[in-house]
Amino acid sequence: MKIPRRTFLRTAGISLALPWLDAFAADPKRPSADAVPRRMICICAPLGLHPDNFFPQKTGRDYDLSPYLEILGEFRDDMTVISGLQHAGMGSSFAHQASASFLTGVPGAGRPGFRNAISLDQFAAEQIGTKTRFPSLALSGEGAGGLSWTRTGALIPADNAPSKVFARLFLEGRADEVQEQMRRLDDGRSILDDVSVQAKSMRSTLGSEDRDKLDEYLTSVRELEQRMVTDESWAKKPKPKVSVKPPTDITNAADLIGRTRLLFDLTHLALQTDSTRLITIMLAGSSFAPPIPGVTLGHHDLSHHGKDPRKLEQLKIVEIETMKTVRDLLAKLRQSKEDSSTLLDRTTVFLGSNLGESSSHSTKNLPVLLAGGGFRHGQHLPFDPQNPPPLCNLFVSMLQRMGIETARFGTSTGMLTGLDAKA
Repeated sequence: MKIPRRTFLRTAGISLALPWLDAFAADPKRPSADAVPRRMICICAPLGLHPDNFFPQKTGRDYDLSPYLEILGEFRDDMTVISGLQHAGMGSSFAHQASASFLTGVPGAGRPGFRNAISLDQFAAEQIGTKTRFPSLALSGEGAGGLSWTRTGALIPADNAPSKVFARLFLEGRADEVQEQMRRLDDGRSILDDVSVQAKSMRSTLGSEDRDKLDEYLTSVRELEQRMVTDESWAKKPKPKVSVKPPTDITNAADLIGRTRLLFDLTHLALQTDSTRLITIMLAGSSFAPPIPGVTLGHHDLSHHGKDPRKLEQLKIVEIETMKTVRDLLAKLRQSKEDSSTLLDRTTVFLGSNLGESSSHSTKNLPVLLAGGGFRHGQHLPFDPQNPPPLCNLFVSMLQRMGIETARFGTSTGMLTGLDAKA
């Protein structure tokens, strides 16, 4: 029986779109990834951070703190500010859409025919995601648009309701809800059994190229089956208990600082309880005036200031308040002890933006702050913005620091020079 090629490709497409296709490809005995729990938080400020207030004037270890970095002064030895980096293939015409490539590095975001690829967090989740109840968390200050993308380039919707995320992390479901979850897992496993049998029967009718695709498909089926077994084991384990009240969602879309604080508090709890080790956060960028004293215009309007002094003054107020939330997150991570270390030393915190200068829609010289994670910090690491290494080089360094041995990610050419790990 001849099987239409389009039927097989449609079947393969479904299998390839499933999450965690390679989640169990890594050797679970690899000591570098298992010896110490390593974590990562990736934060994007989609409207940028005003470069004059963010970047220090001097480079090296003796740099003077900029107005924004002064807020983080107590973490000087725990952070590195990096200038000059960018993603290749990005331009001012689609600067806002470049947020889609913030953690993937795929050129051409926003242009017709653009196809994304796997994001940094999901690449890491394929290696370490099974170690925790949730392989990763994708969070957002507004809407479902986030930073996480599957290997096939599909957006993973972000959660923007902290109360619902809190419930998933820490509140036990009713007995009937747990039973229903187990039933869905059982049903899913039987479906995969059927699909696997049908796919194997196709093999003898296909050419070599399609047999390769079929083998890839069967591999993904096996991996998903393993993922379902893992999900089942977590479903039988009680969730961690935390001595805090569930958060109350902020319905005011303009309150970007309040929303950010809720997400950061949730992030700390998720890492502290080892519920996940990988979190992405898209910060809010509302067009409405935030409830901050001295601010009368919307954040988006302020970010596109056109060098208007009045707007720049208000923008600085908003972004200083944002940096205060980052400071408080770092403080909570540093205060949380784990064995003889802290969560901060075991968590790489990456803050940046798809915009280098939002007013001109520039995607060059992106603001990059790296904190924690066990790197040798305390410096302003500069690169030539006219001939920069890819931002993805930083991602390779971050992955390797997490114990994930990879030489490439996205458009990288290697690790980021000048950024070293602690001995």
